Amino acid sequence: MAVAKPRVAVIMGSTSDWPTMKACSETLERFGVPHESKVSSAHRTPAMTAEYISSAEGRGIRVIIAAAGGAAHLAGVCAAHTVLPVLGVPMPSVLDGIDSLLSTVQMPGGIPVGTLAIGKAGAKNAALLAIAILATSDESLRGALKDFRAEQEAKIRSATLG
Repeated sequence: MAVAKPRVAVIMGSTSDWPTMKACSETLERFGVPHESKVSSAHRTPAMTAEYISSAEGRGIRVIIAAAGGAAHLAGVCAAHTVLPVLGVPMPSVLDGIDSLLSTVQMPGGIPVGTLAIGKAGAKNAALLAIAILATSDESLRGALKDFRAEQEAKIRSATLG
């Protein structure tokens, strides 16, 4: 049985980002979206990062999710090396992730990075946004996303307090 080619690349600047970004990977897995996860730093391994991102489209990747903390701007570096959609997930940091958020969201005009929330919520939502992007040309994925939204609604509708 052939393994499906990854459609989403999840890249993070450090292994310390994995406990947060695992939520991204788990969400992609829940929807059956083939993906790959990799550690590569915009500042410590710039050539490796550039090569990995530059070759992504040729490997079948359709969306890149990049996570980094502090002023490390992995998402911006990724966006500079591809025309694929890049979704940035700011990581919690010494400044509670505010520095990460600002370095990710403040892209100059011309090289966009879609920026999500700080931390695990952002990691999960980055996966869901990547799925929504892929679902524009994948009916079964669009159906799965609609089912997921309906499940969320049903949980809220059936919720009771105390």
